[in-house]
Amino acid sequence: MSPLGTAALALALVLLAVTLAGVGAQGTALEDPGYYGQEIWSREPYYTRQEPEPEPFSPLLPAGPGEKWEPRPQEPRPPKKATNPKKAPKREKSAPEPPLPGKNSNKKGMKTRSSEKAASDDHHVRAAHEDVRESCPPLGLETLKITDFQLHASTAKRYGLGAHRGRLNIQAGINENDFYDGAWCAGRNDLHQWIEVDARRLTRFTGVITQGRNSLWLSDWVTSYKVMVSNDSHTWVTVKNGSGDMIFQGNSEKEIPVLNELPVPMVARYIRVNPQSWFDNGSICMRMEILGCPLPDPNNYYHRRNEMTTTDDLDFKHHNYKEMRQLMKVVNEMCPNITRIYNIGKSHQGLKLYAVEISDHPGEHEVGEPEFHYIAGAHGNEVLGRELLLLLVQFLCQEYLARNARIVRLVEETRIHILPSLNPDGYEKAYEGGSELGGWSLGRWTHDGIDINNNFPDLNTLLWEAEDRQNIPRKVPNHYIAIPEWFLSENATVAAETRAVIAWMEKIPFVLGGNLQGGELVVAYPYDLVRSPWKTQEHTPTPDDHVFRWLAYSYASTHRLMTDARRRVCHTEDFQKEEGTVNGASWHTVAGSLNDFSYLHTNCFELSIYVGCDKYPHESQLPEEWENNRESLIVFMEQVHRGIKGLVRDSYGKGIPNAVISVEGVNHDIRTANDGDYWRLLNPGEYVVTAKAEGFTASTKNCMVGYDMGATRCDFTLSKTNMARIREIMEKFGKQPVSLPARRLKLRGRKRRQRG
Repeated sequence: MSPLGTAALALALVLLAVTLAGVGAQGTALEDPGYYGQEIWSREPYYTRQEPEPEPFSPLLPAGPGEKWEPRPQEPRPPKKATNPKKAPKREKSAPEPPLPGKNSNKKGMKTRSSEKAASDDHHVRAAHEDVRESCPPLGLETLKITDFQLHASTAKRYGLGAHRGRLNIQAGINENDFYDGAWCAGRNDLHQWIEVDARRLTRFTGVITQGRNSLWLSDWVTSYKVMVSNDSHTWVTVKNGSGDMIFQGNSEKEIPVLNELPVPMVARYIRVNPQSWFDNGSICMRMEILGCPLPDPNNYYHRRNEMTTTDDLDFKHHNYKEMRQLMKVVNEMCPNITRIYNIGKSHQGLKLYAVEISDHPGEHEVGEPEFHYIAGAHGNEVLGRELLLLLVQFLCQEYLARNARIVRLVEETRIHILPSLNPDGYEKAYEGGSELGGWSLGRWTHDGIDINNNFPDLNTLLWEAEDRQNIPRKVPNHYIAIPEWFLSENATVAAETRAVIAWMEKIPFVLGGNLQGGELVVAYPYDLVRSPWKTQEHTPTPDDHVFRWLAYSYASTHRLMTDARRRVCHTEDFQKEEGTVNGASWHTVAGSLNDFSYLHTNCFELSIYVGCDKYPHESQLPEEWENNRESLIVFMEQVHRGIKGLVRDSYGKGIPNAVISVEGVNHDIRTANDGDYWRLLNPGEYVVTAKAEGFTASTKNCMVGYDMGATRCDFTLSKTNMARIREIMEKFGKQPVSLPARRLKLRGRKRRQRG
């Protein structure tokens, strides 16, 4: 080679090295995880910070180094037999590519990855430096952060199977009607169908999670697909595997989510999934979630202004059983004077059911102070409620130490009990699957397969049958209905967790409680069981329906989204007609619910609070969910101080336990606690209230309930009946009262003998 040619070659190599170094530096600057954390969470004004220009659109190049996204670790399971992909229609000249080697159908909770070596030198060089990849969260199809307007598809069978229904874990209605079905389904089965997401800003896409159609009657899912990205929705680049288009392995059944990571992250605004094969005798139907990290956009002020932030310094993460106990211990050490940790029993697998008590005198019931509880995790896979309660425990401790007047008053005037995980066995199963790969039901039940939410005794039927028979005297009271003997037997199908809750509620005189659930965004109040046995939905109010409606609305109206008329329904039900609340039986009938049991067996008014469409949101969503629910959690607790309260005492000033408090016009009574104190939740108004107890003369008063927070004091002093006094005197002197009719007969016989 001539010296001139050698010099030209050397110069070209130098220029190439400089160019590659510049591109690498640009990617590294944009890849700094700390930068994105600052962009989202920093409290500094945006105009005070300098931001780099967004990276030019280059979907064929990886975005740079970062952390690798990993699901929750779990034991590998044997792979299921892969379903034969559906062949392409005959009119198509090119058949879909076969799945790549090593891309078998996903196991539950597992992800798939390509084992092929990239053919291009540029890809190969960058892959060598990608030992660790960035962890990108879901864009938010399941949580509804991605709106319906951001989802598009080539065709759809009908409106209810449009692109807006192609969200991970979305549920179909029982009838699978035209408006609310369980997936996006293409109008035709061919290779030209697609569903796409508009991220509305440059995003680093890292993976795709897919499911089949949620249906009771049909089997539809996609078995393989291609992925394409675009910056303008017109020019599309297909994700490559070497020199050819990459085929991702899809689903082998319709409910278990399957994750496929992209071989290298792709930076673009749009992402499209193009099905290549589908289940035999089925249709192209899928639900999906996209993993991606939005890139900073210094020009989009409005987008940044709408980012959810929180100023609370709390532990925003998912906690397994060990971490939950450790967190409780830390809070107890921070606030030893107002917290106590105890357990109410054990799960089927022997895990203790831990509760945190928050009170100015933890460990004791103070006369006149109402008791409140929150419960979460009855369904182990409904994780958001669990984390919200752990955040609430931290928040109450911190705000009490900061002397927040509202929190101090709440802690000093209320005995609060928080049980974050009623079904820890089920949670551990869901935790193994992870927030996106656990599916809709993994971990829902206890270890022995029981749904705690409807495992309580059915006391409704006992009450209603007695009312229909019009028993005189009534054999079944309108409150404190006894648990049937069969339910108490060891052979009854009752979870250990259920028995623990029952014993807990019988021991502590709870006044108000909320059990946090997931999968919807609504507050449900009793009754949960329909009164007409042939119906599955029927409005079935309690005698305290007006109070329950207020309690439900107090939570829903202070939640950031529940009463927002513009928000999209989670699955199939629109609860806006009742302002984010619903009577449980009018939604779907449930026999043996915790709400109905609490109302009919104890003094506690219990409601079910469904805190989010996504049962198990990604960790990155927890700060936003906390902001959505924080005020509601506090306001609902404060409602325990609404209505009337007081003491029922005898003439000596001693409290009378188990005295009955009746309100005229409300066919549901409550009873006093061991010290004679009581609390009766009532809406504002004037009420005629009667207190009565066995051996005492009943007493009646007019009690006024105002609109201001704080229960009205309404005390009663009961006098003993004459017969009770006689019995008391006789017992004092060791004698029994004499039966008067027998005494008269004896005197008459004596007079006859004297005359004779």
